Amino acid sequence: MSDPTPVIEDLREESEELDALVADLSPEEWRTATPAPGWTIAHQIAHLHWTDRAAHVAVTDGDGFKGLIEQALAAPDRYVDDAAEEGAAQDPAVLLAAWREGRAALDGALRAAAPGARFPWYGPPMATASMATARLMETWAHGLDVAAALGVSRPPTDRLRHVARIGVRARDFAYAAHGLTPPAEPFRVELTGPGGDLWTYGPEDAAQRVTGPALDFCLLATQRAHRADLDLAAEGPDADRWLDIAQAFAGPPGAGRPPGAGRPPKGEPR
Repeated sequence: MSDPTPVIEDLREESEELDALVADLSPEEWRTATPAPGWTIAHQIAHLHWTDRAAHVAVTDGDGFKGLIEQALAAPDRYVDDAAEEGAAQDPAVLLAAWREGRAALDGALRAAAPGARFPWYGPPMATASMATARLMETWAHGLDVAAALGVSRPPTDRLRHVARIGVRARDFAYAAHGLTPPAEPFRVELTGPGGDLWTYGPEDAAQRVTGPALDFCLLATQRAHRADLDLAAEGPDADRWLDIAQAFAGPPGAGRPPGAGRPPKGEPR
């Protein structure tokens, strides 16, 4: 992706849509439990704020980001939850203002990044478009948890194209995260977007194939739904294995969601 502006714009829109869900919540509503065990709405927004700040450091201060890597290595099983706990303990108004400020700072840094720049991250280094895509992916996924906690629906949009793309591109990382050797051959992935158009990745004649709704693939790759609850089909043993371990996010594999707990609620948008 040569011009990162479209995905940066989509990240802004995704963030604003989530912002509208939480802007008028009472302090008590900020403490509503979400589908992520132990995480309230405040934890979800605190995590997004923390990750936005980390991304801003990665984009603007590569040497400074090394310190964040050291913190993660010192507590690999706790650093994400600890940061969310710290942020969620704040007054909701303070947290909301900080999240907005951090989003704006990251938006400006991404737009100002030099063409061809690459930035350190908790996984492989990222180009500007990839960093914006990763932030959009997380904002969408955590936004689903917030919406589920509030019992409202967020209809899928074509912004999911970015989430699907990073999920496909992260195939080999998902294998490595599970201590497995990635397959040598590329897969064919065919996904039906929210508007009915077909999103395709990989060679048409690939022996290993994945097909299904783009929403379902994005739910799987962000571990917001169990594979058993999704309408995804795999052809070939390697593709089938991938659907068991797919993840679009950096870091160690998550526990995922149990069967029956993973589709967004159906109903009227808030």
